Amino acid sequence: METALYLPVKRFLENLGFSVKGEIGGCDVVALKGDDPPVVVVCELKQVFNLELLLQAVDRAGACDEVWVAANLSARGKGRESDSRYRNLCRRLGFGMLAVTSAGDIEVLVRPPTSAPRKNPKKRSRLVIEHQRRKGDPVAGGSTRAPIMTAYRQQALACASALSGGPKRVRDLRAEIPDAPKILQRNVYGWFDRAERGVYVLTKAGLAALRRWPQDIHMTQVPLPNRDMVNA
Repeated sequence: METALYLPVKRFLENLGFSVKGEIGGCDVVALKGDDPPVVVVCELKQVFNLELLLQAVDRAGACDEVWVAANLSARGKGRESDSRYRNLCRRLGFGMLAVTSAGDIEVLVRPPTSAPRKNPKKRSRLVIEHQRRKGDPVAGGSTRAPIMTAYRQQALACASALSGGPKRVRDLRAEIPDAPKILQRNVYGWFDRAERGVYVLTKAGLAALRRWPQDIHMTQVPLPNRDMVNA
C-alpha cells in the first residue's frame, strides 16, 4: 500500500528541514519549510512508477514550489525507475523522483529544479493553511479508505468531546473552541442537535465519532478561516 511509503518519504523530507503531513488537499504528502511564505513541497506516492503517478503530480504542480514522485524500488531493477525515458520525462516536467527500498531507505533518482513557478496561488494557499492548522500528523499519506482528519474535523471532534458530558451553551464552548458557533450551527457531520436556543447536545452519531476518535477535552483550538469550512 502507498501508506507504507509515507514514513520513509516523511523522514527524508524532515531531514531536509521540512514539516511534513499526509493527505492534505488531496495530496499524499505536503511539506512546508520557512514562513512568509513557506516553501511548499508536494510528493505523490504509488507502489510502482507509472503514468498515473506522473498525472497526479502534474495536477498538483500548480499548488507548490516543488513536486516529487515516490514509489517502491523494484526488486529486480526492471521497473520504470530504470527506464531513462521515464527519468527524462520527470526532468522535463521539473519533478523530483524518489525510490523507496525494501529496507525503507530513500534513493534520489531525479532532483527537481531549484525553483519552480507558482501557477495557482489560491490552491497553494489552501494547502498551507490546512497544513498549519491541522494538529499533529493524523493521516498517513496514501490513505484512501478512511475519512481524512482535516483541521475542521478536529475542531468538530473537540466540540463533540465538550458536549459528551451533557448539554452546553455555545457561549461556554467559545472560550476553548472559537469556531464552536459555526461548527454547531452547520452540523456538517450530524453530530449535534439543538436542545433549545443557544444550547446543543450530542447525537448518537457524535457519540460514535468520539468512540472512533477519542479526544482531549482540554485541547485549545485555533480558529479556522471561513474557506476551510468548504473542505470539511
